[in-house]
Amino acid sequence: MNHYKYYLTMLLAVFMIFAGIMHFIKPRFYNKFIPDFIPKLFANYLAGIIEVLLGIGLLIPQYQQMAGKGMFYLMLFFLPIHVLDVFKEKPAIGSKKLAIIRIPIQFILIYWTWHLSK
Repeated sequence: MNHYKYYLTMLLAVFMIFAGIMHFIKPRFYNKFIPDFIPKLFANYLAGIIEVLLGIGLLIPQYQQMAGKGMFYLMLFFLPIHVLDVFKEKPAIGSKKLAIIRIPIQFILIYWTWHLSK
């Protein structure tokens, strides 16, 4: 693995582990993103566990490709949630501006995780 890909992989792993842990520390923040028909606490903790496990998977060379693929699908799954947030009167992320900025970031994460899954 070249240095560029190695550092990006480690950065993404740390980001995902941190984000996953935050689901347990600040669940109320994430609950705003979860649609009302889904049990919030269960979905929140499940997402946190998945994010932590995928982040750890990126740190283990023999699991990096599988973790990258899992993260790719997770980022695709989260995309509609973030798009819907843009159209809310009070976006869960905090403001319309942040909700709009988050969309291209989500596409960057989708591309990044696709690249890692190869």
